[in-house]
Amino acid sequence: MRKINSIISILALSLLTVACSSDDETGGGEVVPTPIFANLFVTSNTNGAILTYDFTPNGLQTRSFTTSSNDNEGIYYDDDADELVVNSRAQSVINTYNNVDNASNGSPITPFLSSPAVLESPRDLAVKDNFYVVSDNTDVDGDPSTADGRFFVFTRDANGYTLRNTVTVNYAVWGIQFIGNDLYTVVDNTGDVAVLKSFLTAYTTDVTATPDKQITIEGITRTHGITEDDGFVILTDIGDAANASDGGFHFISDFVNKFNATPDGETLEIVGNQVRVSGSLTELGNPVSVAYEHTDNTVFIAERANDGGKVLIFYNIEAGGNLVPNVSTAFEGASSLYFADR
Repeated sequence: MRKINSIISILALSLLTVACSSDDETGGGEVVPTPIFANLFVTSNTNGAILTYDFTPNGLQTRSFTTSSNDNEGIYYDDDADELVVNSRAQSVINTYNNVDNASNGSPITPFLSSPAVLESPRDLAVKDNFYVVSDNTDVDGDPSTADGRFFVFTRDANGYTLRNTVTVNYAVWGIQFIGNDLYTVVDNTGDVAVLKSFLTAYTTDVTATPDKQITIEGITRTHGITEDDGFVILTDIGDAANASDGGFHFISDFVNKFNATPDGETLEIVGNQVRVSGSLTELGNPVSVAYEHTDNTVFIAERANDGGKVLIFYNIEAGGNLVPNVSTAFEGASSLYFADR
């Protein structure tokens, strides 16, 4: 059952502003926690802060936690376990934090579990069952003239994280997303998306893999972020990384069928297939990460270029075009985000 009546109504209540979270006090002095219906967690790669936007009956409120890692990117939240899983680029590990719901604004949080320190340049994190897959964009062969990247595949059990294997590919990597058993991956420095089918069972040892299919998404210059919800896929476009005004994102319904219908190496056209949001009003320059909630058609963006970093929230994006974000708040070094409907 959906616990949140409408993200849109909460955003409207927030009046395009956010405030620090607070608990209510009863007449007897007892503090009653404010109910949280959903969370948006955001990392930074310039400081150790992790920001959470709490969607509550009182509107959109924020808390900020501090970590020992000053560069985090790639994040996942397990609502059932109340665990926050974060890639640390500074420490080369996956860190896992628990009891996040009870963490107060401004408090430090300490990982209770970390992976082996084998990561080099982690960018995204995809979780399926007890498997944790990290995309890493280090130049694997040490030759900058050749494109390559890799995925670290960890298993997790009661004893912690174990690196099962690594999968190397002949393209630069960034965002990743499981859809069913297949791993969809953006091809950095291009407008392409590739798929590695039955990823966890097809690649169980250290191996160099060729994607089952790779297609171009028309209109995207350089894609970074990818997310999926209920068959809808959002892809971000950072354009020219040095340009803080040419970013955008693409909204694609029935994505898998459209992807399957496009021949390998060919292009998925915009007309009839996609909606693009971009332009001077959007504040999109380098949108590096994205989350999506299909019921309210709401898109969440970690914007890295504008004002040193921002979190942007858009709803009613079906028409596309030069949309003004419904929420725009500064967050230095915004690098990745994860939306959890409670």
